[in-house]
Amino acid sequence: MNRSDQDKADIRLEFARLKQDHADFDAAINAMIATGCDPLRIQRMKKKKLALKDRLQELEDRIIPDIIA
Repeated sequence: MNRSDQDKADIRLEFARLKQDHADFDAAINAMIATGCDPLRIQRMKKKKLALKDRLQELEDRIIPDIIA
């Protein structure tokens, strides 16, 4: 496996891990809302989830480069 293939594999691995983290945040936020948790804590969790989403988008852009037609 050459370096480029290894880099792509590393990116895909990080993407998969972050995707799971994002789903975990979603479940945690829903549980916090259901139990009437402090709105400030919920807001902080949502910010972290959004930061993860931004990172996922960045990785996805590296995996699937834009093709300009």
